[in-house]
Amino acid sequence: MISLRQRIVWASLLGSAALASSGAFAQAPAAPTAPSAAVAQADTAAAPKAQHKRMDPAQRMERMKEHRAKRLAALKEKLKLSSVQEGAWSAYTTATQPPTGPRPHMDRAEFAKLTTPQRLERMQARQAERSAMFAKRADATKTFYATLSPEQQKTFDTETAHMGGHRWHRGGPDGHHGQAPAKS
Repeated sequence: MISLRQRIVWASLLGSAALASSGAFAQAPAAPTAPSAAVAQADTAAAPKAQHKRMDPAQRMERMKEHRAKRLAALKEKLKLSSVQEGAWSAYTTATQPPTGPRPHMDRAEFAKLTTPQRLERMQARQAERSAMFAKRADATKTFYATLSPEQQKTFDTETAHMGGHRWHRGGPDGHHGQAPAKS
């Protein structure tokens, strides 16, 4: 993948070549500070991405836990739960807690050594695990949802509409991060 800085450098080179071949280069010299300013801006724009990729997995998990706790606290505050609903809230948050510990992982080399039927069985088993986790979360959500008043249900619907769409945060079907596909 070509970085933003490389794109800027290539665009500058191509632009310079086009100007030189058209003779316009001699008429209007380019300002020497423009490309360096663009490259400096590209460096600062790319810096946060580089930091995110290098983050320690344990730090990343901790940050995700903190983010989840903040989201749940904000949701609880907006729902204005009664004391009767507190038990259902606790059961909901416990049941929807992401699994702790490292995810089951198989080395690519080990996976490649398997026969096609063996790989399919492994994938099917992993899919069954994910389906079971989803069913558990769905049941907990439905149970909690049933304890809410119609007003609270409306708030819950509004506030949690984006929570199921994790794929948009990782680059959706068209590869754009955080954006839905363009409507035709």
